[in-house]
Amino acid sequence: MTDETDPEATLEQWKEEMRAEHEDAIRNPDPDEDHRIEGVAQVNYRCYYEYDADADELERARTEQVDELADPELLSCACGVRGMTPDEARAHVAAARDRP
Repeated sequence: MTDETDPEATLEQWKEEMRAEHEDAIRNPDPDEDHRIEGVAQVNYRCYYEYDADADELERARTEQVDELADPELLSCACGVRGMTPDEARAHVAAARDRP
């Protein structure tokens, strides 16, 4: 007996189910949870080193910030909803505030 399921179709079906669950979690936040939007941002630095021949080590001599702090593209909520765009995060928090 062979398995006739199409792996690509199964994957696409799973993706659609996950998208629907994600959208539902954004639009229908749990009223019992804390809804605080958060994100992770990274600022890059260039680090300069000097070689200490006696210790045979590199020692950081100075750093230089090479870009400015920018808002992350994806945000999360303290309630557990992850991977939201800024528009989705706003909709999520607005929906949470509209609930009794």
